[in-house]
Amino acid sequence: MKRPSLRFPRFATQSLLHFEALLVSLCSFAYELVYSELLTVMYGGAVVQYGLTIGLFFCSLGLGSFLVRQFADQQYSNFFRAELYLAVVAPVGFIFVFWLNGITLPSAIPPILEQVAARLPVVVIGVLSGFELPLLLSMVEAESESPDSGATPTRWLLTAVSRPGRRILSVLFHTDSSSETTDYETYSTVLAMDYLGGLAGAFVFVFGLYPRLGLIPTVFVLAFLNGIAALGFAARFSDRRWGLYRSESRQVVTRERKALFLACVLITGGYAGVVVNHDSVDEQLSEYYLSNLIEQEHPPETVDATITEHETTQYQQLVKYEREWTGDGSNRVFPSQNETCFRLDTAIQLCESWAESYHRGLVDVPMTMYANSPETDVLLVGGGDWIAADRLRNHSVSVDHVDIDGEFMDKARTDPYFRQYHNDAYEYDRLTTYEMDIYRYLQQSQTEYDLILLDLPGATNDDLLPLYSTEFYSLLNTHLAEDGAVATWGYSEYAYPEHHQTYMETVRDAGFRSYQSYRSHYDATGDGSDNLGEQFYIFAPDDERPTITPSGNTSEYVTTHKTEYADTDWRPTPRYENRQPNSVFHPNRHIIIDTTYSNDD
Repeated sequence: MKRPSLRFPRFATQSLLHFEALLVSLCSFAYELVYSELLTVMYGGAVVQYGLTIGLFFCSLGLGSFLVRQFADQQYSNFFRAELYLAVVAPVGFIFVFWLNGITLPSAIPPILEQVAARLPVVVIGVLSGFELPLLLSMVEAESESPDSGATPTRWLLTAVSRPGRRILSVLFHTDSSSETTDYETYSTVLAMDYLGGLAGAFVFVFGLYPRLGLIPTVFVLAFLNGIAALGFAARFSDRRWGLYRSESRQVVTRERKALFLACVLITGGYAGVVVNHDSVDEQLSEYYLSNLIEQEHPPETVDATITEHETTQYQQLVKYEREWTGDGSNRVFPSQNETCFRLDTAIQLCESWAESYHRGLVDVPMTMYANSPETDVLLVGGGDWIAADRLRNHSVSVDHVDIDGEFMDKARTDPYFRQYHNDAYEYDRLTTYEMDIYRYLQQSQTEYDLILLDLPGATNDDLLPLYSTEFYSLLNTHLAEDGAVATWGYSEYAYPEHHQTYMETVRDAGFRSYQSYRSHYDATGDGSDNLGEQFYIFAPDDERPTITPSGNTSEYVTTHKTEYADTDWRPTPRYENRQPNSVFHPNRHIIIDTTYSNDD
């Protein structure tokens, strides 16, 4: 006996097509945002990457819409294929960009070719997405010819919107008050669902997927939705045995290849598994990227990096890792065969070999300029690991500590790696910690400080540009006491000349016309030798301020290296007329540094 096929009300054909228009538009627009953010993470320059990605995507949409004219008429299964191909291409392209950024290309290959290759997935996704709307319009138009296609849930909804809309538009435009169905109505309904899907994609990405799951799982969720769209379409319109309504008489009929349908089922099921285990997938791919990034900062085949901890807070990634020397020659980078280091996003923050010398250079050296007493007011910006606060406690000063990332500060309180350095400094009775944005703090506070210490990540990406801007340093300037100064670490002017020149021009533009510079000292190779460490700067509006005075300081570190610090004096902040300062409203990306190793280093 032949099993009767399921019956479904006629209005569902158009309703499903309208829903498909919304769903596939959601995915396509969200892909645009995913790739924009991915390329920003990989190559920096949010404005550049978002601008290029959006432009390429819309151009590719137009190309796809033009090419769809080559499809055979009434071969509606092309829509199924487009969704299946999108479900494959989007994650594969994502991983391709990951891989491309993680390898070292031969020097003979121009860098522009890597940039072009990294954007090929955007073009392919745009072309495939460009097929969707013309195919959907064609199918909705075909179904509108059915005699009982009049009542659809989407039409009820849009009618409720169109009536008040017509009244508003009639004030400025010629409107039609007739109730007859027109081509405008058929097309505008599909277009409305398409545009609504774009808005939904933005909301889902910005407020849902990205903050909750992260960038990597998001692309698999979207690919899963593309697979669901393809399977739902085939189940409704196919005349093959997986078509639930194959005996129904209708205009839109598809006939998918068995192999493609089976592939779609398997791929969609696989993505469902990835989504369920998204934490594991995110961790593995993130660690692969971060390990490659760390290894690329050293000469080829000299250091292996192993991620031991990886967490993401609301503001940044926390990465702890082991680096091991595997080079043929002697290790001139760190004293032992391996050591533990820590990063915030892509910026290195701490390594065992120089953790002590860095914080002594940041705190102990500038503290020779001021009284080591509670009457000395210090503002510590950043320093969520509490180590700088511990050094300040040794000088008995009063400290206001501002850091935006409360999750990181909470972790650093109890993490053994940080506790060995900070000695529970968060319990210091003259320390007041504010968990807030430093801009907001400086705008609200009226306190003037003798010393402002900046313990911030390096300028490695666009998100950190505001902390290296004229506006930021101008705010710091307004909070200095009469003899106050700002101390911070910096990059070498020889290793990063463009950054150094732009940074100095930025600081000078903010009113800091004088500076002192010095280096930290540490035993880099474990043989008792004295090696130069981090570069530090002290900035002030003029040179009528105290200078570094190592004699009589309570720090053993400064006493040991007093000869190196004895001749430090104020100098005019250099001016580079060929460089523009970095501003929040006029960013200068020359201030961003690339730590990837090159043969010129």
